[in-house]
Amino acid sequence: MEHQHNDDHDKQPGYYEIMEIAVRELLIEKQLIGADEIRRQIEVLDSRSPALGAKVVAHAWVDAAFRKRLLENGRAACEELGITFYDDTQLIVLENTDKVHNLIVCTLCSCYPRPVLGLPPDWYKLKAYRARAVKEPRALLAEFGTIIPEDVEIHVSDSTAMVRYMVLPQRPKGTENFSEEQLASLVTRDAMIGVTKIEAV
Repeated sequence: MEHQHNDDHDKQPGYYEIMEIAVRELLIEKQLIGADEIRRQIEVLDSRSPALGAKVVAHAWVDAAFRKRLLENGRAACEELGITFYDDTQLIVLENTDKVHNLIVCTLCSCYPRPVLGLPPDWYKLKAYRARAVKEPRALLAEFGTIIPEDVEIHVSDSTAMVRYMVLPQRPKGTENFSEEQLASLVTRDAMIGVTKIEAV
């Protein structure tokens, strides 16, 4: 097999990469933060994925008392399941019902509940998504294949630097005998953002 040379290591660092290196080295030099702490934070970020959010959703589906606590204080309820938050943000969990469908957006940038969902998808950060989620959410959802009936309200929630949102999707029909692990396997990242629904099994 022919070896293909990767030129990535030959590229000159860009402006933001240079700035990141300079700030990081300055923080370490001033002993405001250690190299080990930076490495640990990166490892924490890398460990987060939508599987954590799916675990929360599945538990809420099977435990009514937990579901109530989750809707009252999303962050505290997630912490009950051992999910840690590495910043001071609040987490508000919004429940989809037969009458309300929730959609999450961050119109100013791409604030996202990373402690429970990991990194945001690329489309979540696009200006087109951020603008259309507010202006024409029903049409936008249709492009994701999510048809919301006219008698169902669409609530669009705008994340901020300190307040993040996650959707609690409706439990799909036909899952009455599913275990919590089986339920979690049905929950997708996009359903927890609100751009899709979880179909009946």
